[in-house]
Amino acid sequence: MSESLFLVSICRCYNDGVRRQRGPVPEHYRQAVEYLYGFADFERLKPVSYRDFNLHRVRALLELLGNPHLGVPTVHVAGTKGKGSTVAMIASVLEAAGVRAGVLTSPHLHTIRERIAVGGTSISEEEFACRVEKLRPVVGQVNEHGDWGRLTTFELLTAAAFLHFREAKAEAVVVEVGLGGRLDATNVVEPMVCGITNISLDHTEVLGDALEKIAGEKAAIIKPGAETVISPQPGEALRVIEEKAREAGSAVTLVGRDVQWIVEGSDFDAQDICITTEVDRYNLRVPLLGDHQAENAATAVAICEGLARGGVVIAREAVHDGMAKVSWPGRLEVLSREPMVVADGAHNPYSMSRLVEAVTRRLPRPETVVVFGATGSKDLGGMIGELALLSGLRRVVATRSRHPRAVSPEEVEAQMSLRGITVDSAPDVALAVARACELIGDQGLVLVTGSLFVVAEAREAILGIIPETFERRAPVGV
Repeated sequence: MSESLFLVSICRCYNDGVRRQRGPVPEHYRQAVEYLYGFADFERLKPVSYRDFNLHRVRALLELLGNPHLGVPTVHVAGTKGKGSTVAMIASVLEAAGVRAGVLTSPHLHTIRERIAVGGTSISEEEFACRVEKLRPVVGQVNEHGDWGRLTTFELLTAAAFLHFREAKAEAVVVEVGLGGRLDATNVVEPMVCGITNISLDHTEVLGDALEKIAGEKAAIIKPGAETVISPQPGEALRVIEEKAREAGSAVTLVGRDVQWIVEGSDFDAQDICITTEVDRYNLRVPLLGDHQAENAATAVAICEGLARGGVVIAREAVHDGMAKVSWPGRLEVLSREPMVVADGAHNPYSMSRLVEAVTRRLPRPETVVVFGATGSKDLGGMIGELALLSGLRRVVATRSRHPRAVSPEEVEAQMSLRGITVDSAPDVALAVARACELIGDQGLVLVTGSLFVVAEAREAILGIIPETFERRAPVGV
């Protein structure tokens, strides 16, 4: 396969701060990242229980830093699927409205700096190093408190983000929950609007194995005085969320009841969505594909209206302009047209079912070769069961990402074979993508999925991105 294939892309440009040319990484930035990775990083370690989480230490850390998370209009978004896309849409609308927005998301694709952005621009290497340097003197004070446990990588990243928002003079903040909600490090904010996107079974080893339990954890971000916007939910999850909102005295907007949407058309670049709320009607062009993104768009619009009721100035035109400019890589993203390569980070059975639905309806092709890899804490059999329903599925190329908990290609191959799917394997994602492109015909589709980490490595291969790779030392907690 020619190297030039991997340079053909319709990926929209965005200021993500990733490297597309080789060059030295500033030493002070490298040291800052390695310092953070020296703490317990539960995104990369084995699955954890809530015994490992404690908001007391996060609050103590932020108080020593002057509580940079308070005093600014804030949106807090939890959910199993779609919360990152929804955050990206809200932030894009705020920027279009002339509101300087701070954004915290997770995980990242290529650089840890993607997680923290202000004004549509990821935090720079210099700024990141400076924010971490401000953390160092107070971390030890917090960790000396024996009853709280030790600070984690994610907690320190959250604190660094709030520091950056204050230093960069963010006028509003949009925060994505990392895991769950109740004990997530981000649940120290005092939001103006809370958003709960679709809830399904995921992280069951931590959050519980029933939708009611998971919904309870996520609904715990709802605060008194904040409005709550709820995406369409299974009945058992919705009951829990609405009860939490009632207890908090939070006004509720339910998407699907109070906000309606319809997809009026789509192409490979975007979809046309009509969204009707109780106060307005929007005809939007949104460059994120799939019916699930239309649902996310309706949720984002409702949240923006909630911000407007709270005093944030958002003109109607800003909703149209912001939605038209939103970018959220790795979610039903077309990476190449010849051959057609699409990547989506679906990583649980529900998100895989929505991906299969979206590909079938919006990107129909006579045959599809799938590049698939997963991480060990996910429902591998459930994901493969949904993927097997994809019309035109010809073959799967099993692979693994660099993530330390990535499932081996052999395990993926064994699960695929149980469902009668023809499987090849490749030791890394770049080789898997190359193999899939060799197998597919001119009218076929290569679909990369199963994990955002697999998607990230496919983007690196196709778009020529140089990922950050830093040594991860054993957690030291100081």
